[in-house]
Amino acid sequence: MIISFSPAIMDGVLAVTRSGDALTIDGEAYDFSTLPDGATIPAGEVPSDWITGPVERIDGDLHLTLLLPCRYDAPHERLYPQPIVDPADGPIVFPGD
Repeated sequence: MIISFSPAIMDGVLAVTRSGDALTIDGEAYDFSTLPDGATIPAGEVPSDWITGPVERIDGDLHLTLLLPCRYDAPHERLYPQPIVDPADGPIVFPGD
């Protein structure tokens, strides 16, 4: 799994937990385990305001982009986050946390 981020200056806290190919985002579960290799779920088709682009499986890895709430004075790592590659199951630690 590769999670990229789209930082946005906004209030709010995002809580995400991984379990295999499923993510729980602010209490709502999204299971992508049935997405076959080479397939794409177009942007906007996953019913989550936090998933900002397409969800794709490329060479077996799930790729997605999450909206990342930031304060105007957030650290550089939060404003310009690097993708998280293959995070462990459990709560996701976001860049700059």
